[in-house]
Amino acid sequence: MSRHEHNHEDSDTNPAEHWDRRYGEAEPIWTGKVNKVLADVASGLEPGRSLDLGCGEGGDVIWLAKNGWTALGIDISEKAIARARSAAQTEGLGEDRARFVAGDLTEMDLDAEVDLVSASFFQSPVMLNRTAILRAAAAMVAPGGHILVVSHASMPNRNGDGPKFSSPEEEVEALGLNDRDWEPLIIESRARTHAGRDGVEMELEDAVVLYRRKS
Repeated sequence: MSRHEHNHEDSDTNPAEHWDRRYGEAEPIWTGKVNKVLADVASGLEPGRSLDLGCGEGGDVIWLAKNGWTALGIDISEKAIARARSAAQTEGLGEDRARFVAGDLTEMDLDAEVDLVSASFFQSPVMLNRTAILRAAAAMVAPGGHILVVSHASMPNRNGDGPKFSSPEEEVEALGLNDRDWEPLIIESRARTHAGRDGVEMELEDAVVLYRRKS
């Protein structure tokens, strides 16, 4: 699943085929670096079991595994998962530390408990039942665990005023977490500078939502 594209439902496009074509266009697509928000948040947590939704080429999973987590990444693209596994092997990480699974998150039965669910730019230009996936993943979070969603509020562009995508409040609504069981820790927009492939820097904005499941 893309880590840098807008969610737009297109029922005529097969998601797995779309992403396999996308990952077949160039190698690699992404930088391989961890999402900064995830690194900042996870650095303050006790390492445990983590699940990364739409893991792409595995940058976040690999960072988590190298920092003490037992990390699982899931993506719909077989080609993305192949790259992620290769990158983990290059880092000397076995499947006991960094494991990757190819599959459609809307059809997978994920019944294990995890201590951290991360969804960094879990957005798609083709059909994606994102809300159902996020809510199912939140149900997997163990007491005391966390769910972190980082999404595009605006896309990179040269004028710095790109189209709006997800606000923090919209992400909270999508998660549908109740106050009885969950504590909100971060609900905010964060600006950052993005350097394009041509080296031109662009200003964009991310929606950041972090919840902790109460013990």
